[in-house]
Amino acid sequence: MTDPSEGPAPQRRPQQRKQVLLRLDPAVYEALARWAGDELRSANAQIEFLLRRALKDAGRLPGETGPLPRRGRPPREPDA
Repeated sequence: MTDPSEGPAPQRRPQQRKQVLLRLDPAVYEALARWAGDELRSANAQIEFLLRRALKDAGRLPGETGPLPRRGRPPREPDA
């Protein structure tokens, strides 16, 4: 029998984003969606942007919070 501690260390998976069901008044959602469109964001990205700003303003944004993920197509890799 082999000792499991002798094997390679397990690789850490990137932290997955949390999914949250959110119920909004339809008029609030429409206003939010228009605002998001004006700023070239999805409604979901706009909600996260606003929540992060509110947390920062209140001094409650955790220090380990990473940057907002970039949206859209990933950059092309240089030719090898």
